[in-house]
Amino acid sequence: MCIYTLIENEGSVSSSQKLDDGHLNNSLSSPVQADVYFPRLVNVPFCGHIKGGMRPGKKVLVMGIVDLNPESFAISLTCGDSEDPPADVAIELKAVFTDRQLLRNSCISGERGEEQSAIPYFPFIPDQPFRVEILCEHPRFRVFVDGHQLFDFYHRIQTLSAIDTIKINGDLQITKLG
Repeated sequence: MCIYTLIENEGSVSSSQKLDDGHLNNSLSSPVQADVYFPRLVNVPFCGHIKGGMRPGKKVLVMGIVDLNPESFAISLTCGDSEDPPADVAIELKAVFTDRQLLRNSCISGERGEEQSAIPYFPFIPDQPFRVEILCEHPRFRVFVDGHQLFDFYHRIQTLSAIDTIKINGDLQITKLG
């Protein structure tokens, strides 16, 4: 079950939504467009709820540091956090360090889609910070790493608002979410 909630600022935040003092601004450093409230140290694996689900114009930000000797890590946007049956995966980004690949796929009703792997360069470096932004647009997700657009991933789940959970696991530390 997911414990944390990505929430959009709609005025004040009630104390029941705020788990700690830590809140993060969005990637453009504007005061509060999409804040995340969580304890200062975020454990991996991580599971968080995206309030209201995804929609065109909404962005998910993950900032972190790659572990010193990484094998892989994954960031997934899913339709809920169910394990049995497993939730549909709208997009899974998997960084594989041995092959220097960033794999993308989906899994709908237990069926994995066609995996994509082409990227202009591998952006992650062991023991270094990174910033991943997943921007939802009408036909696709646009994925940026460290401010550079890396690829597009066209939606395989049509009901964007059903995409309401983020899951992160693997060889990284999470420093900010938004």
